[in-house]
Amino acid sequence: MRRAMRWMAVAATMASSLALAQSPPPPAPEPAPDPLTAPLGGDNAARWLEPQPPTRIHGNTYLVGYSGLNVGLIDTGGGLILIDAGLPQGIAGVEAHIRQLGFRVEDVKYLLSTEPHYDHAGGLAALARDTGATVVASGPAARVLEQGRSGTDDPQEAWLPAFPAVKKVRVVRPGERLKLGKVTVTAQATPGHTPGSMSWSWSSCEEGKCLGVTFAASLNPLAAEGYRYDTPAKASPAAAFRHTFAAVRALPCDILLTSHPEASDGQTKFARLRQGVKPNPFIDPAACRAYADKYEPLFDKRIADEKSGAAK
Repeated sequence: MRRAMRWMAVAATMASSLALAQSPPPPAPEPAPDPLTAPLGGDNAARWLEPQPPTRIHGNTYLVGYSGLNVGLIDTGGGLILIDAGLPQGIAGVEAHIRQLGFRVEDVKYLLSTEPHYDHAGGLAALARDTGATVVASGPAARVLEQGRSGTDDPQEAWLPAFPAVKKVRVVRPGERLKLGKVTVTAQATPGHTPGSMSWSWSSCEEGKCLGVTFAASLNPLAAEGYRYDTPAKASPAAAFRHTFAAVRALPCDILLTSHPEASDGQTKFARLRQGVKPNPFIDPAACRAYADKYEPLFDKRIADEKSGAAK
């Protein structure tokens, strides 16, 4: 009897072990969410992040962003420069676009910021982590990027969500030149849309012909309720915006790219370029003048509305 009971216990143990061996392994734990790529943008995000293939615009200049948010890439021959990052949740797509062009994400050395708003700078922290690149911005923009939030001097501050803060930003002065490989990029101060807005200019050569390229920050004079350009406290920002319109008209600008492509008819130009339209639809020496001419009247209207009390 005892022997039978021992055999029964052994059999039960073997059956239990066999059942455990045949049962599926427990599911792997879900990876923790990446705080640097948490979605921002609300209802606008889908429109801004509409897919767009990575494309060479001219010579060393490419676009690797989305239909509603430009991210520029410059191949300097000694590393890559990216301009803007777009929304945090779009970073995986930007990095995929870089690879699709045959480049390495690890070869990005500089990340240049046009304006410290979440839609253009929200992904900078993730890109800086993934590439090891140095983030570069104006002094006023650097403070915002390192805090992850705009200050009260930003006309749109009341509307703006926080975004992932950048650990360290290299500050450049207006007119300062940043050299990498065979390319020199010049910082062009264009404050107004934000106090720290910076545009960037460089030369792009193709088939022996070199053209001036400018990646410009926004010029749209949007402002949240209660903000006033036309007050004594805002005299300096308003004057700076006026100076920006004049400065943009004088930029080296055979090719203009803007942080939001729609601001400079970039979506139409891009579609025509992809269709093989010749000459290159982006080549337009009057583009920067047209860009300033488009938005300065809107600024004039904003000031007039403030004076009349029509502005909210």
